[in-house]
Amino acid sequence: MIDLDPARHRTGDVWHVWIEGIPAGQLYGYRVDGPYQPENGHRFNFHKLLLDPCATAISRLPVWEFGPARGYDPSVLDGDPPCSTVDDAAAMPKCVFTREHFRGHEDRPPRHPWSKTVIYEMHVRGFTIHPSSGVEHPGTYRGLMAKIPYLKDLGVTAVELMPVQEFNGQQVTGINPQTGQPLGNYWGYDPVTFFAPKASYSSSGHVGQQKLEFREMVQAFHGAGIEVFVDVVFTHTAEGNEQGPTLCFRGIDNTVFYLLADDKRSYRDYTGTGNTINANHPVVRDHILTALRHWVVEMQVDGFRFDLAAVLGRGPSGRLLPNPPLLERIAEDPILRNVKLIAEAWDAAGAYEVGSFSDCRWAEWNGQYRDDVRRFWRGDDRLLGVFAQRICGSADIYAKSGKGPDSSINFVTCHDGFTLQDLVSYRQKHNEPNGENNHDGTTENFSENYGAEGGTANDEIDSIRKRQIKNFLLTLLISRGVPMLLGGDEFRRTQGGNNNAYCQDNETSWHDWSRLEPHKDVFRFTRGMIAFRRAHPILSAEHFYTDAEIHWFGPQGGLPNWAEPKEKQLGCLIQEDERRALCLMFNAGADAVDFRLPAVPPGARWHLAVDTSRAAPQDLFATGEEPWEDPQTYHLSPRSSAILLARDGLDD
Repeated sequence: MIDLDPARHRTGDVWHVWIEGIPAGQLYGYRVDGPYQPENGHRFNFHKLLLDPCATAISRLPVWEFGPARGYDPSVLDGDPPCSTVDDAAAMPKCVFTREHFRGHEDRPPRHPWSKTVIYEMHVRGFTIHPSSGVEHPGTYRGLMAKIPYLKDLGVTAVELMPVQEFNGQQVTGINPQTGQPLGNYWGYDPVTFFAPKASYSSSGHVGQQKLEFREMVQAFHGAGIEVFVDVVFTHTAEGNEQGPTLCFRGIDNTVFYLLADDKRSYRDYTGTGNTINANHPVVRDHILTALRHWVVEMQVDGFRFDLAAVLGRGPSGRLLPNPPLLERIAEDPILRNVKLIAEAWDAAGAYEVGSFSDCRWAEWNGQYRDDVRRFWRGDDRLLGVFAQRICGSADIYAKSGKGPDSSINFVTCHDGFTLQDLVSYRQKHNEPNGENNHDGTTENFSENYGAEGGTANDEIDSIRKRQIKNFLLTLLISRGVPMLLGGDEFRRTQGGNNNAYCQDNETSWHDWSRLEPHKDVFRFTRGMIAFRRAHPILSAEHFYTDAEIHWFGPQGGLPNWAEPKEKQLGCLIQEDERRALCLMFNAGADAVDFRLPAVPPGARWHLAVDTSRAAPQDLFATGEEPWEDPQTYHLSPRSSAILLARDGLDD
């Protein structure tokens, strides 16, 4: 035990001590003494061993029970429960002292511009833990490294890892009512500290090796030209509400780290988890910035996706601030200047800032893109003009705040919701295995099953589903903005209709690689559309289309009937240069339609690049191999899309 003297070991609000000769791997923890006065917001408890908020690694426990870490006595139910005198040191993981500098080869981050970025969202464990993955170290950072050739072949330029900040996988304690199996905290959106990478994702150990293995993984991705983004949670912690455990921040200074309710006993909750970090307090703000710098400097990550980022704009009273100091400092910090910043620009308390989140340094998950594209391809009414806005970069959302299409992270599916396969296979969510009577998860999925709920042996239904999957992939990869794919969508991964698999650390969530071979045509299509986007930079330019670059037309060749609510067909001519053009046609209706094609540039002729209604390999042609077609009209099948290229004879 080393006691800290405020005269020697405190500078402002920071306590510090120099201890010479500590080896890497040394375990340690904190005890903080102070008043236990819930009525004043103070919850100090010297009996609780605390994690260092700046720990760069946390040791792993086979089973981590939060019960002993409760700072109050749960046997007293009336009024404020008294302070717990249970010493929880034996039940707590410990902080691990690690060396700060990575001893490896020179690492050169790819630093792709937004216009060349294609994001692939994945879960570190879920990506390779299934036996079908075939990797030597399944479910780990090293297992992920083994799949880098696959991701490079697919063509993505960045992976976005779901939370890797240390969390307790046993925090969720429910039971699957269908199987009787225990549920767990699979997603990990409940960090216990902000600096330490998840120990259980390491194949080599949990007393510092997890940090080294994560760093080696990042270097391997960089060697393949792939950036690494991490999904970070700075809005709440695993300590939960006043009935939660005392693990770290609560026992160090509850009144500084959290937004407290007026009674000081309870917490303001804008996250749906029981507590909210006081992110714009100067001390907390500096702590978050230091954590971000650590992930960039020491771990060499290339970007961040901020969970429930609207919370980071709230002040001490919980109100949204006009110029949140934390968001401004993150955007202007010199160490963070070259990393990509992505906001989930909403929270659980109703804030929705898509299109207006902070300044132009911040890109945003475009939830409106997801919903509108889903509804268009489902065949909903009044979507023609909105769909056109979405594939053009959503100027109606971003232009008013001075942002460009590169601020829009476009996605059709993500971890939170249906997979792409389930989006076209289920009308309703099926979350019964989560043990919440199917009340959890959104009910607004804008999905369709096309005749059967879930899996089917009906070839006609499966054909429609496959066509719709290709329509979604094509739309995503021709849209201005930054496309994000959900891992496994390229081989029709399913979660059995579960749209909130946060607690399903099992085959519901894991990537079943045995699906890759029977669905290799969808993989081929995904890879081909990524290559098509790369071959036609006009699709990903970081500005909104000008009138000279894009011309809209309906099936008859004239302007689309924007005002007709039942209209489901739309075409556009995109002028690449004076010799080349793209003709995109979309038919979300249940009937085929003939499109009168626009005129080609002088000396050019039409070539077929993509038609989602055709079977592979005739559904997509590689660059330079597109067959020559020169019709005046193009027959577009129901629920399908097509792309023609206009180029002159010099290119044939």
